[in-house]
Amino acid sequence: MPGLTIGDTLPNLEVETTHGRMKLYDFIGDSWAIVFSHPGDFTPVCTTELGKLAAYAQEFEKRGVKLIGLSCDDVNSHKEWIKDIEAFTPGSKVNYPIIADPERHVMKQLNMVDPDEKDSDGRALPSRALHMVGPDKTIRLSFLYPATTGRNMDEVVRVLDSLQKSSKHKVATPANWKPGERVVISPSVSDEEAKKMFPQGFETVSLPSQKGYLRFAHV
Repeated sequence: MPGLTIGDTLPNLEVETTHGRMKLYDFIGDSWAIVFSHPGDFTPVCTTELGKLAAYAQEFEKRGVKLIGLSCDDVNSHKEWIKDIEAFTPGSKVNYPIIADPERHVMKQLNMVDPDEKDSDGRALPSRALHMVGPDKTIRLSFLYPATTGRNMDEVVRVLDSLQKSSKHKVATPANWKPGERVVISPSVSDEEAKKMFPQGFETVSLPSQKGYLRFAHV
């Protein structure tokens, strides 16, 4: 059975967290959510990442996004680790919950198992995975990084902006797109529809194929 991926529905798991026991759907509500996993507590790259996520909390909040982390250690370990995270990233508070998964059940159901990393007892560890989940509880995007590479939070915010814009309008975002730049109009939108959707106008790029499929507009 293939693992959870883009287009799949996030399972409504009941989880133990640093904020108490909860069901994922109750936590997410009608919001967007980012569910992210880390190989272990008190590890260097993870400590920098959770601190950076806390530092970006305002950016996520203004986009209506909730954060929830996961590591295979227990709640008490998480709470002690949070002290280190906040000390390393001064001024940031880890206000989001972190799931405890010592039995490794949750990470398997969320497709967050590292294929190579093992703990000292030979048990599987979580990968450095991240799922962006829409209000409909479907996975809109997944990142999977190796344990050795920390994520770029600016890129996390950028792709979130792209997803939210494309879900609101019939557009996509081109390579290296940043908020405020032009978007491309979906091929499913006819030129007639595009004129109504983008009254300010749009540009069709002239290409050798003469197919007129590359159309740029501001949203």
